[in-house]
Amino acid sequence: MLVTLTDVGHRFDGRPFLFEHLTVRLDPGRVYALTGPSGSGKSTLLGMLAGWIAPSAGSIDRTDVDSIGWIFQNPHGVPRRTALDHVALPFIARGESRFTADTEAQQLLLRFGLKHAMDRQFRALSGGEGQRLMLARGIAAAPDLLLVDEPTAQLDVHTASTVSDALANIATAGTIIVVATHDARTRDACTDIIDLGAIS
Repeated sequence: MLVTLTDVGHRFDGRPFLFEHLTVRLDPGRVYALTGPSGSGKSTLLGMLAGWIAPSAGSIDRTDVDSIGWIFQNPHGVPRRTALDHVALPFIARGESRFTADTEAQQLLLRFGLKHAMDRQFRALSGGEGQRLMLARGIAAAPDLLLVDEPTAQLDVHTASTVSDALANIATAGTIIVVATHDARTRDACTDIIDLGAIS
């Protein structure tokens, strides 16, 4: 699978282009940091990658991309469900037994530094723990394309650093991951950088 952007640009009616002439190939197993100043079109480009917004110029081709996941700025979960429940659910939805789902979920929670919070209800998690849980659940869902929108925007510096550290562990062979961010530490945790500020 892959996503190819060819000479892509976007603007809203009557406004200058946010960015233009963006040509890039997105491959599975990579984590792309989508950077640029406020107003450069990071969230807009995520919407375009998801197919929600049509580019004003150029084309976006999704080859063998059948499922798309999205992780928002603010983590959303079921208040009384445990962290383990949240990550096990995608495995159960794919037909895994509860035992297998829990085992897989435990491995992901460990990978994202959440072993200590495994049996904690979502409502009892800190902001950083909640956002790392969303990353773990996003990987558990195994989408072809995973879009992450400003994962540290609502967090203090220390908490944001724990999420950025977790992003260093997010790369997975079967998923293309794009992370919109203004945070240098988050950017540096990714494998590749797409700087909209450099092409706007």
